[in-house]
Amino acid sequence: MGNIRIGCCGFATSRQRYFETFNVVEVQKTFYEPPRISTVERWREKAPPNFEFTLKAWQLITHEASSPTYRRLRTEVPFEKRDRYGFFRPTAEVMRAWERTREVAEALGARIVVFQCPASFRASEENLRNMKSFFQAIDDRKLTFAWEPRGDWDAGTIAGLCEELDLVHCVDPFKNEPVYGEIRYLRLHGIGGYRYNYTEGDFVALEKRCGSVQTCYCMFNNISMFDDAQTFQALLDDKRSF
Repeated sequence: MGNIRIGCCGFATSRQRYFETFNVVEVQKTFYEPPRISTVERWREKAPPNFEFTLKAWQLITHEASSPTYRRLRTEVPFEKRDRYGFFRPTAEVMRAWERTREVAEALGARIVVFQCPASFRASEENLRNMKSFFQAIDDRKLTFAWEPRGDWDAGTIAGLCEELDLVHCVDPFKNEPVYGEIRYLRLHGIGGYRYNYTEGDFVALEKRCGSVQTCYCMFNNISMFDDAQTFQALLDDKRSF
């Protein structure tokens, strides 16, 4: 069994209780609107020294302004510039959004940034070109970039992009198999939807899906994420005790 790191997509309880329960969290606020640097610095100070933060890249990079997720955005997006946001477009707006994301990652001491794309981001020539240009421009050996494509993507196209751009293919393991990456980064959205509660059989299957890589992240993102993550952690702890 490799190093399986278990946590939640967001603090599913008080931060103090979370820090006492898990050793990793994926910060979600950075997707909707990155917090102030002073705020995330306090999170880092209050977390245990060995606690790991990962974070989701700001939606201005990955999602178009027509996305319903922009309803939670506080930053003003001028109507006449809406077509300059999202889909990794080669614009100053997207690059500023990356710089803000990077600054938060640095303040948290995060090593992994997750780029989750909407299902509307398809493998068109323009999207592929913009994606390549973006990741080549932000190349940073201090960070690992995990990319979660959704919608209709061919596994070969995903693997080729990940190899070319040094990305980790991020997936829900109950929907797809990861096709590239030295680590695995699994996001568990609930089988069939957010309200799903994982079963003992699911946890057994999940352990197998972690594979033989050196490190696998299992980040729960369903309604019972806190309880499910604890149950999976307990299952692995019981196995390690033998």
